[in-house]
Amino acid sequence: MKRSVLVLTAIVLGVSLLLWAGWHNLRERRLAMQAANANHIVLTKDAPGQTAAVGAAGGGENPTTILRGKMAPGFTLVDTSGKKVSLSDYKGRPVLVNFWATWCAPCKLEMPWFEEYRAKYKDQGFEVLGIAEDDAPKDEIVKTAKRTGVSYPVLMTDNKVANLYGGVDSLPTSFYVDKTGTVVEETVGLAPKDEVEAHIKKIIGAGL
Repeated sequence: MKRSVLVLTAIVLGVSLLLWAGWHNLRERRLAMQAANANHIVLTKDAPGQTAAVGAAGGGENPTTILRGKMAPGFTLVDTSGKKVSLSDYKGRPVLVNFWATWCAPCKLEMPWFEEYRAKYKDQGFEVLGIAEDDAPKDEIVKTAKRTGVSYPVLMTDNKVANLYGGVDSLPTSFYVDKTGTVVEETVGLAPKDEVEAHIKKIIGAGL
């Protein structure tokens, strides 16, 4: 009798776990779809020192392309371990400079793609520098990066670098820098995954 009860309990637990896993996967897919539909977050100033996030449709290429064809502005920031990291540390290497935030759903959707391509093109010297453009505590930034599977350098904003890169009014915003330090491509919002890879290939091949 006891054995039957144990078997029945195990079956119930197994079914419950399967139902929970199915619900969790469905929830994740819905969140991803919502992020893809939103594409990017527009930042607006409500008052001095305050920033509001507003969802916006669209995304992909930045129509202003303010830095395309120009040298990427240099910067030095501190990563989540307290180490100083400069763009100049990666001189002669293709680099993706990505502005993101912990509360930006489209940002967190594309970050695993960056990690994937970083591993794929590491032999070509490709690197990603993620600049956390929000006021979240460092622990929250670290947790978010870990949840998205990111191992590339995550840098803490100083509220100045974004201005060097045109103000960064929307997140995510990415700048693709080739081996000569020139900005080859700029994107605002969630670009398609294959487009991200195409831009990476472009900066790897540029400047040869």
